[in-house]
Amino acid sequence: MPKYVALVHKESDGCYGVSFPDLPGVITGGDTFDEAMEEAADVLQFAAEGWINPDGSTGFKPPSTIEQLRSDPEFLEDAKDAVIAFVEFPADAPAAD
Repeated sequence: MPKYVALVHKESDGCYGVSFPDLPGVITGGDTFDEAMEEAADVLQFAAEGWINPDGSTGFKPPSTIEQLRSDPEFLEDAKDAVIAFVEFPADAPAAD
């Protein structure tokens, strides 16, 4: 099962926010780290249901490796002060066309 890199930031209010470098605009959060990670798995499934890529295809593209992401200056900036986690892509979510 593919795993997407997630960036987890602790917010000033004590909550945790989660974003996915490979999936712009897919974000979630939780009151605790564990809750945020549970929500992260759920949001991947929800986002995949209506996902359309810039080329018009549907479904998520395969996830980038951490090595690929570390060569991206934008990722390096976004990853400052973040915990890097890996979230499994739900098995019943649509695959890329």
